[in-house]
Amino acid sequence: MAGRGHEPGEDLPAAVPVRGWLNESQQTAWRSFQVMQARLNGAVGHDLAQHSELSAQDYVVLVALTDQAEGELRVFQLGEMLGWEKSRVSHQVKRMAERGLVDKKRCGADRRGATVRVTPTGWEAIRAAAPSHVDAVRRWFVDVLTDDELTALGEACRRVVAAIDSELGNVCPQERGTPKTGLRTTAG
Repeated sequence: MAGRGHEPGEDLPAAVPVRGWLNESQQTAWRSFQVMQARLNGAVGHDLAQHSELSAQDYVVLVALTDQAEGELRVFQLGEMLGWEKSRVSHQVKRMAERGLVDKKRCGADRRGATVRVTPTGWEAIRAAAPSHVDAVRRWFVDVLTDDELTALGEACRRVVAAIDSELGNVCPQERGTPKTGLRTTAG
């Protein structure tokens, strides 16, 4: 059982999940995924911090902005793309604006909204950080898996996201369909 630590045959608590406890194989897969995700995010974030002046959060914000033709997004769009709460986006944008990586301004058409635009300093920072970031992604993810495993993992991720979206809607907003992460994993 995920997170329960019970052995088969042990008495289970009175409350049993509607769909039942996880079997050993399911529990192993779930826990392995959790550990991999935490370790991979930590390792890639650490590598980014060692080789640039960007945090992992800075990097994903800059990726989202630089993926746009104008290098600009409305604040709520940025939050939806990253799956972040409004307060998290606001705090991150404020920190990045203080460092000159982005500019935030009121929307002309909708005075209640705001836009965030990558600055020339932000462009320079992501261009400088991207090669090392891609090397880390390759070293600890892409090169560890076969092409077939990468394809299967990508499909599995899309199915999980689709299942969440179909049941809960966009509660943890992400772009629909194939994730456009913009991790600068390809030339261009």
